[in-house]
Amino acid sequence: MTYSPVGRETDRVDGRLKVTGAARYSADYRAPGMVYAHVVTSTIGRGTVTRIDTGAALASPGVLRVYAAPDPRLRLYPVAPQFRNFVENYVPLQDAEVRFHGQIIAMVVAESVEQARDAAALVTATYAAQPPRTSLTDEPSVPSGPTVSGTSGDITILAPGVESIDAALAACDVVVEADFHQPVQHHVAMEPHATLAVWEGDVVTVYSGAQIPPAYALGMSQRLGVLPQQVRLITKYVGGGFGARVVLWSDAPLAAVAARELGRPVKLVLTREQVFTLTGHRSHLTQTVRLGASRDGVLNAVSHESDVETPAVVAFNLTPAHATSDTLYRTPNLRTNPRMVILDLPGSRAMRAPNEAPGAFALETAMDELAVATGVDPVELRLRNHTAVSPVTGLPWSSKHLDECYHVGARRFGWSRRHATPRARVDGQWLIGVGMASAVYPATRHPASVRIRLLDDDTAVVSTATSDLGTGGWTMVAIAGADALGIPLKRVTPEIGDTALPQGAPAVGSSATHSTVPLIVDAARDTIAALKQLAATDPRSPWHGANAEDLRYEEGRLHSRGRSMSFGRLLTVIGSRGVDATASAPGGAPPEYAYHSFGAHFCEVKVNRFTGETRVTRFTTVADVGRVINARAARSQLVGGVIFGIGYALLEENPLELDTGRLAGSTLADYLVPVNADIPDIDVHLLDRPDPVLTGPLGDGGEVGTRSLGARGLGEIGNVGSAAAVGNAVFNATGIRVRDVPITPDKLL
Repeated sequence: MTYSPVGRETDRVDGRLKVTGAARYSADYRAPGMVYAHVVTSTIGRGTVTRIDTGAALASPGVLRVYAAPDPRLRLYPVAPQFRNFVENYVPLQDAEVRFHGQIIAMVVAESVEQARDAAALVTATYAAQPPRTSLTDEPSVPSGPTVSGTSGDITILAPGVESIDAALAACDVVVEADFHQPVQHHVAMEPHATLAVWEGDVVTVYSGAQIPPAYALGMSQRLGVLPQQVRLITKYVGGGFGARVVLWSDAPLAAVAARELGRPVKLVLTREQVFTLTGHRSHLTQTVRLGASRDGVLNAVSHESDVETPAVVAFNLTPAHATSDTLYRTPNLRTNPRMVILDLPGSRAMRAPNEAPGAFALETAMDELAVATGVDPVELRLRNHTAVSPVTGLPWSSKHLDECYHVGARRFGWSRRHATPRARVDGQWLIGVGMASAVYPATRHPASVRIRLLDDDTAVVSTATSDLGTGGWTMVAIAGADALGIPLKRVTPEIGDTALPQGAPAVGSSATHSTVPLIVDAARDTIAALKQLAATDPRSPWHGANAEDLRYEEGRLHSRGRSMSFGRLLTVIGSRGVDATASAPGGAPPEYAYHSFGAHFCEVKVNRFTGETRVTRFTTVADVGRVINARAARSQLVGGVIFGIGYALLEENPLELDTGRLAGSTLADYLVPVNADIPDIDVHLLDRPDPVLTGPLGDGGEVGTRSLGARGLGEIGNVGSAAAVGNAVFNATGIRVRDVPITPDKLL
């Protein structure tokens, strides 16, 4: 191809629609006869609703219905066990039990948003309350089950002759042991959760944000008691997800079932406070990391234990050692032991780098403490413990250039000018320090399908039902399609975010790009083959009777017998509107390798010696994420991940009231996230090294497939280790080690 958009600085194909307001998000859709819903939530953390007074709400202007738990008019159903990771394990408004503070106990439907909201404020409830289970120390811990990746979180690997991890640690020259605590944290997507449900006969179209559209639609069909083909999900533009839009929460099925009962479209938009409570959070947890090493910093033992909140209603079983302590460093003795504590709290969910971000904060902080204890430079310490194979499986990495990330990052950041002694750099009232940390994230391919259709106007449509959470999915699909077909980007139309399209890859686990791109390549190959076959067999074609294999396709044109014609012209000549093909894959990759992306963070902070205020002044990140599809979007994703890490380190916390189970900081006035004034320019460098295994043939049993571009996911790796880099820089500036996030001024005074 003369010009390929792969790896270049490409504007988002959906950018103009977004900045002009033409892109429609879930709450922007309207339907004839539409009415509005508003939910009422519980004010206790555990117990039973004994009475709900709806009289005043029913008498309010414009009110059509008030549904109160339990309400027989709303026919909702449990889901099959295999969907319980994607749907809460109770059925909303079907019983009087209260499982957490903020659970939906009633819903008002009215002619306007304001009428529904005002009437909902008039609904009152009385309860038979019980003390909720809220503390990690109140309940006995239970071992975790398998993580979402299929790898058990409970791992013990011991060298020959070593009886236990404790014995391995006792034999080490230097031992570092540290405890860490992380409070409840939230996704805080820009777009609040919203649903519009429109029934036409027995088929419902749902407009709502979803990260896994097929699972969302299947969960909805089971909640409503209808066949899967009776639910269509439209999720074209999503204003952020970060894990909060993986689960089908209670609000969407309630809107859909109310629309069915009323016979009118129903729109339900959660308030910001309701979003904090009803759509998941990152669990609070405690971690203990123990590192044992020789005097020159070579690891001999790594132990990583944790106690994690597991809400009874639905939970992501967070295992913070997964892809951190069990992945990053070479050690002959390894022990990871996550324990889950069942609590009466709102449902939790994966939050951007769910295991890896908290796990890396603990591990990479402990590694910095080991560097201090041994006197080894933090970068050199990590290089001395670099591993060429997975510490757990022994498999080689499909591709790994973490050592280059360290070297390039150190050079770009100016790490050689670092002062190892804390409080050595002072500028007036500011103490200045630097820190660094490693980053790692799994690379997983999920099942998906892609259809490509060549049209008679010389354009192509690439269709797959993945969703774009603002991550650049629209543009990724267009770029990969243009590259595979050898045509300009402007001639490719992406279609995504609609379950009527071929099944798309989940927008989770940094997997959408490297699950989708290989299938776009496959679909392009098959579509071109179909075009050649049409050219060779249609009587109106100038190549009728030719051997299809003798036709040559280049950059949107067929060539043979001294003739050349664009595919659009050929389709016009033979009277066809288009030709298409669909490619599908079950996911996965060759099992003889381990698949991860890697990176290194370098951070400078200044801390006010009198107030404890911390400001991040410089940040450099170098990432090894395989082939880069869109350099601009890739850099943006890494910058966003680093900003997540800065928020994790310095700002984000939702205090939990242990007596009531209430999350006390559930507004944007109380729950602090970074704003522009908190963030410096972030230097991001992408190695752009194609993964040689993921560029190989796809398919089973030796079947020759096409070759992908060697891309891996990168949406979350910026969030892994970046908080530790901030914390390590704070220590270098102040000499104070803070292990409980966020690192607030009171902890530095």
